Amino acid sequence: MRRRDLFKTVLAAPVLSAAAQDQVAKRTNGLPPLTIKDVKIITTSGGRNYRWVFLKIITSEPGLYGIGSANDIYQTAALISALEKNLKPWLIGKDPSKIEDLWHSANYKTYWRGGPVNNKVLGAMDEALWDIKGKRAGMPVYELLGGKAHDAVACYDHVSGRSHENAAEVVAKSFESGYRHIRLQYGEGGYGGGGFYPAGKGERAEQGYQGPAFDEDLYVQTIPKVFEYVRSKVGFEPKLLHDVHSHLGGPNAMLFSKKIEDSMLYFVEDILGPENLGWYKEIRKVSATPQAVGEVFSNTAEYYPLIAERLINFIRCRVTAIGGITPAKKLAHLCEVFGVKTAFQEGGENDPVNQLAAYHVDLSSTAFGIQEENHFPPSVHEMMPGTAQIRRGYMYGSGKPGLGIDIDEALAAKYPITEPKNGGAYPTDRSLGGTVVTP
Repeated sequence: MRRRDLFKTVLAAPVLSAAAQDQVAKRTNGLPPLTIKDVKIITTSGGRNYRWVFLKIITSEPGLYGIGSANDIYQTAALISALEKNLKPWLIGKDPSKIEDLWHSANYKTYWRGGPVNNKVLGAMDEALWDIKGKRAGMPVYELLGGKAHDAVACYDHVSGRSHENAAEVVAKSFESGYRHIRLQYGEGGYGGGGFYPAGKGERAEQGYQGPAFDEDLYVQTIPKVFEYVRSKVGFEPKLLHDVHSHLGGPNAMLFSKKIEDSMLYFVEDILGPENLGWYKEIRKVSATPQAVGEVFSNTAEYYPLIAERLINFIRCRVTAIGGITPAKKLAHLCEVFGVKTAFQEGGENDPVNQLAAYHVDLSSTAFGIQEENHFPPSVHEMMPGTAQIRRGYMYGSGKPGLGIDIDEALAAKYPITEPKNGGAYPTDRSLGGTVVTP
């Protein structure tokens, strides 16, 4: 056939009608087309002091909906408004099966990308869409991501000791309860404990700050000795972790990593803040202590050089804070290529939906390393059937299709969220000179 005749044939081909396209979709997918009919924002305190925000995407198929998490205890009102005023009207009428397309479209529709509010809006939408996809397929989400790469999801415990002896005791007790991975913090003062001068102590400016004051040098001298003692008592079978919470500058981060090296930690978490990432290259030159990084990252691009140059050992992020399951699974693939592990940050004030979103990525990825534990009160298990169970250091999902969790809206409404004090601000520490310490 000549080229001119070929073009005539192509141009003369009939255009499929809408009805014919629907038939093609049915043959291709085996299921009728879907549309998003409604979007609901559900807020609840869970019977405690949580400030949880969930997104429920309702489809045109009767009874088919998905749930996602937009958890942010510090900017809750901003998220509720963004979901209600910006995302909801944009989503209604769209095809929920097109997860990849919707994720990118929603990411670009705000023009300025990234940031915790934008990403958590994305994350809530994305998790709900994967929940719908799994329910429609009749499979847990991890099956859609490639199936199980692990029997269960290992979690690490949280313990804290007020003395060397007490630190060894709480680690031993946690290990006996079934946890192999145990994060040990020390002393009073929360993160940075072991590095605080008591209120009014230490050299201070006249009329200056008089509260508990963090000192880098004191911390670097104290904490490695704690772990040395604990190891002498419990041995090396427990895998120990420690969270610096970004309290150190570059030189002391290098020194701390060297001094604690013989204790063979599973990892040191966030020894530096995201403003000082260049120092990880210097740490790698002097110490083999594994580094876990990025609890406060909200843009996966921040990880790329750290992963590609093998400067870190674990990525620490909250799945909803980077935009949901879609970017989390891609990040896990990248980690797999470069020998980095995932250690998703799903503890503290986080909720059961986002915990399970991380669980499904973990379970299906050979790059999975560890996940933070999070136990919820009975009121939450009643309100959210399918909430994950943690038994002897391992997390188990319900095994039901989708994320495997639901929410009783009537019960959630009985636990309204309250207005936070000080606008929900994160409490920061200060130095002897009154300077704010990086959280």
